[in-house]
This record gives sequence, structure tokens and C-alpha cells, in this order.
Amino acid sequence: MSFLRRGSKQALRSIRNWAASNPITLFPLRKNLSNYSLEKGRADLRSALNVALLAIPQGMAYAAIAELPIVYGIICSMVAAIIAPIFSSSKHTILGPTNATSLMVFSFFAAGTYTMSDKLTLMPLLVLMVGVTCLIGALIKAAELVQYISQSVLVGYITGAAFLIMINQGKHLFGVADVVEPSSNFFGMFSELSKTHANYLWQPALLGLGTLTLYLALSKHLPAFPNFALSLTLATIISTLLATSSSAWAAAVPTFGSFALADLTFRLPTPTSAGLLNDISSLLGVAVAIAFLASLENTVMAKSIASRTGRRPEINQDMLSVGMANVASAFTAAMPASGSLTRSALNFESGARTPLSSILSGIFCLVGLFLLASLNPNPVSYIPKTALAGLVIAVAASLVKWKNIQICLRSTPEDAGVLIFTFLTALIFPLYIAIFIGVSLSIFLFLRKVSKPHLVEYQVSDDGELLELGEKQKRPNPAISIVHVEGALFFGAAELFRTQVQRLVVDPNIKVIILRLKNAYHLDATSVMALRDLIRFVRSKERHVIISGATRDVYKVLKSSGVLRTLQKGCRREEGETNLFFYAPSNPNISTRDALLRAQELLGTKKADVKIFYDPSHEK
Repeated sequence: MSFLRRGSKQALRSIRNWAASNPITLFPLRKNLSNYSLEKGRADLRSALNVALLAIPQGMAYAAIAELPIVYGIICSMVAAIIAPIFSSSKHTILGPTNATSLMVFSFFAAGTYTMSDKLTLMPLLVLMVGVTCLIGALIKAAELVQYISQSVLVGYITGAAFLIMINQGKHLFGVADVVEPSSNFFGMFSELSKTHANYLWQPALLGLGTLTLYLALSKHLPAFPNFALSLTLATIISTLLATSSSAWAAAVPTFGSFALADLTFRLPTPTSAGLLNDISSLLGVAVAIAFLASLENTVMAKSIASRTGRRPEINQDMLSVGMANVASAFTAAMPASGSLTRSALNFESGARTPLSSILSGIFCLVGLFLLASLNPNPVSYIPKTALAGLVIAVAASLVKWKNIQICLRSTPEDAGVLIFTFLTALIFPLYIAIFIGVSLSIFLFLRKVSKPHLVEYQVSDDGELLELGEKQKRPNPAISIVHVEGALFFGAAELFRTQVQRLVVDPNIKVIILRLKNAYHLDATSVMALRDLIRFVRSKERHVIISGATRDVYKVLKSSGVLRTLQKGCRREEGETNLFFYAPSNPNISTRDALLRAQELLGTKKADVKIFYDPSHEK
């Protein structure tokens, strides 16, 4: 019982320490509104209007990428923009649907045998799972791990996703969406699009490419204008006028379906005929992938804006906001929400002062949604699919950053390999699989690079200074080997560390090995077990292992794991004997001197006068 009590107290203490180190607040918005002023209100209102004019048509576009009803994109833009800033630490973050998350939704369902009815039934559950995953990630501080993802992975993935978006919109651009077979990868889409070339129609191609050209021209010459909305509006007006006068145009250029106020209802996630548990199992992989990608996009976006404001982002707090935004979106017309770089940048450049600008933009989206739904005829029913496809292609093309690609290709062979491999997997596999493959490769190359501890054998000079022992030099004391271990001794390096030290034992002259662990770090269970096996192996050869320069962290790991008892076996503690010597900041070589004296005791000689020289400018 006493053991259980001690264990419970230690567990509670660990939980309290963890909670104290995870400074997540429930409603950080209160801090930003505590000193709100009329001046800030005007700035937020102006910025919110600009963002809403972009968010509504972009929401339609991203819903079209996911092949969902376009009302889903508008509602997600509204709900996420209102809910996220309540929990976010950023003043300029705007959440809503994005290119990458929308395409990930499309690629998942395209890879399976899902009907549109199945897709609409599963979407609320999928978005809820994304939200819950982000909430759990925020609580365990998983957002801090996102920053270790290689830029080569991100550049390769985003570039591959951009190509997928562009090729997938080709069926709408050329008016062959009804005859193209669905596919979840680039080469399948390209093949299916090529097969239907005989059915291409010039009317949608002309309108789509014209809309794309108009958008690019307006963006270049009038960058401050809501060019996305302007281009879509002009294309809709022109297409409607042509359809009125020409039945051939009306037949060749399909438009989106309308929606009504009745579509704007609260809904609960419902299982399909397969059952709730089966639905969760089938959606778990893509839900985790979307949650990871949404948190990654939000972190990258928050850091990008923070670099311009000087404000330090709290990425775990922001991950909480992503989770809450997706949970809220799950109970409306569901679509995954993520941090939008374009809308957030527009919010910042428009002069937003507080997170209230995001809430106001969501309210403007709500007003726009009600206006669109209440008007008769519904304006959405006039929007040509090819015009929106042209705008999506333009936005996707802007995701391809050639300068970033060049940097990754030229920096190191590993970066180039990761970028190319991630890019190809994004074209071949569904995106929710491709992102994990790219991240896994990046982590594998990183672990391979850091899992090689630096081991150098040392000698004591005539002046008592520790110097590296060259390969062709003889040991001053042939019975003792001083080995300096530097680097991470985690699971990936444990076996290499053990085998390299064991090679020293092959020398019959070596009787004592002194391991200097002053610059060794990240010991874990695998490396500690390797150390234990090494000690046992050396003793089986009637040799000895001594540790010098041990830090407090190393000592705690050795003691907690029980390996310290193995190291100290045979020591007469009552006489002060020990095989572990601590690092002393005042003179880092004192522990090595003491370890040498202990080695001489084990060898049965005290003839040598051991002197250790310490020069801070030459510290090893």
C-alpha cells in the first residue's frame, strides 16, 4: 500500500508540474478586449469587411475543391472565424477552409467507394474528430513538435498539393466533369482528363481562362481590391448574359446549385450503415492527418505574422483554437477549418488591432450567407463552375514557391531528396498518406544524422591537460582508456554507442574504461539498457567501467532505472569508493582526475601522480 501511495503522489506531482508548464488559458480574448477603444473598433471593422469579401468566394472555392456543396465553405468561413479568436493567442489569425485541407478531404473520399450521400453523412464526424484531435494535441503540447517538421517536407507537400488542385479543376475548366472518372492521384486525374479530350468544350474553357487572366491582371495592378470577388462577380454577370441569349452557352457552362435558409440548420454527426465504430476506424487516419496539417498551417501562418509584429506566438494555445473551431464547424455544414495565410495576411495588412476583427468578419459572412440564401432567384445558382475553377487554379499556382524549391534543392542532398520524394508521394498517394510519408522520411534522415555519438579517446599530457589521442599514438597508461562521449544517446544512438565502446575491450592492454559523459544528453531506456549491457560485458572480460563528468540529469536517469546499482557493484561505499564522478562547473576536468585515481585503485597501483590542468578557453 505504501508503494501505491508513493506512486500516486509522484503521479499527481508530475501532473501538476505538467499542467503548470502548459500555460493554456480558456478565454484569452478577454485580455484583448479589456482596453478596447473606438479607434480599435473602426480599424477592426474595416479589416473585417475586407476579409469577408475574400472569405465568402474563397469558401465557395475550397468547398468546390473538396467537392462539397459550396455553402459548406461559406459556413465554415463564418463559424471558424467567430469561434477561433475566443481561444487564440494571435490578434490577426483568421481560420476557415484552406486549399490543402480541402484537397485532403477530396483525395480521401476519391480513394474510396463513397457516394455523395456517404460523404455528406461522414463529414460532421470527420470534422469533429479533427477538432478533438487538435484539442488533445494542445493539452499534451503536441504543437511544439510541429516546428521540427522539415521545410523540405512542407515545400514538397504544398507543391504536390498545388499540382493536384490544378489538374483536378481541369474537368470543370473544360466542361467534362460529368464524363471524367474520379481519381485520387495526379497521374490518374491526368489520365482521365486526357481520355476525354474529344469532349472538351470551348465555352467553359474560354470563360475559365478569361476569369483566371482577369484575376491575375487585377491582382497585379490593383492589389488592394477584393479581386477574387470582383473576378467571380464579373465572370458570373458575363456568363449569365451570354446564357440568356444563347441556349448553347447555357448548356455548355454549368452553374452551382442554389441553397436556402432551410439548409442552415444545426446538425449532429450521424453514423452510416456501417456503424459508428467502423466510421471512426475508417476516418481516424485522415482525421489525424487533417488535424496535423491544420495545426501546421496555423503555426506557420502565426509565425509568419508574428515575425512582422514582433509578438511571440503561443502555438499550443493556437492549436486549441483550431480544435474548438473544428468542433463548432462539425455541428453546422461541416468542413475542416485551418489557419488561412491569405485571409490572415489580409487581416493584418488591413490594420486589424484585435481578434475582434475575425469575429466581425465571421458576422459579415453570416450576413452575406443570409442574403444569398434569402434572395430569389439565388445568386449562387448563376455562378459558373468553370469561373470558380479558373480562380482556384490561380490560387493553387501561387502556392508553388520556386525560390523555396531552389533553396531546398541546393542546400543539402538530404533536403533535395526529401523535397522530391514528398512531392512525388503527394502526386501518387492520397494526400493524408503522403504527408505522413514525407514527415517519416524527414524524421528518419534526422535520426540517422543525430544518432552517431562522437567518441574520442583522451590522454593526459605532461602538463596535466586532457588532449585527444591520435590513432597512431600510444596510450601513456596502456591499462586505462579515457573516452569522451558527445552527442545524443537516445534510442537511435544506443547500439552504435555500445558497439563502439566494446571495440576498445578487444585491446588486451585496456583494463579500465573511463566514459566522460559531460556532453552526452537525451539518455532514454534504450541507451540506459545499452550502458547496462556494456558494463556487464566489460566485467565479463574482467575489466572495469567508470563514469566521469556525469550531470545531474544523467545521474537521475541512472538511479531511477537501477543501472546505477550495476555500475556501483563491488564498490565499498563505507570507504568512499564509487564508479561515478559528477561534473564540476568550476573545473570540468576534476571528475576525470578522480576517475583516474579510482582506475589506479582498481589496477592496484598509486604510483602515477595524476594532475589535471583546466583552461576554460580549451574546454572539451
